[in-house]
Amino acid sequence: MDWSPLLSAPWFIQAHALAAMLAFFLGIVQFTAPKGTLPHRTLGSIWVVAMAIVAVSSAFILAPPAEGKSLIDRMSWIHILTAVTTFGLIRGLIFIVQGGPNMKKHAKPFGAIFLFGLIIAGIFTFAPGRIMHEVFFG
Repeated sequence: MDWSPLLSAPWFIQAHALAAMLAFFLGIVQFTAPKGTLPHRTLGSIWVVAMAIVAVSSAFILAPPAEGKSLIDRMSWIHILTAVTTFGLIRGLIFIVQGGPNMKKHAKPFGAIFLFGLIIAGIFTFAPGRIMHEVFFG
């Protein structure tokens, strides 16, 4: 494993990757640990911040600029997950703030973010030509 491709990447790619790795591991803990406890709430808060960093930083990860290419042209289909993740974070937080019977509803949007925003999107980071492919496979 060679971390130099990630360490030489722009800051927003580094922030994106590190926040995604943190959110992935915290997500596993959150799914397996007891719910409603102080550690669950504390780690959940950190997870939400990490996912917010993932979502915001992903908006800056674009194809290189080219003559006549607009900002939209530099985005890929995976940028849809930026909006979906942001919406899911907001929706989950609304359920938590509402409390009561809505409290348990936060698991659905947060679980969807974990599956689509971390697992599925994360798999694509290992495709040839991507930085994480270089880190893990040279």
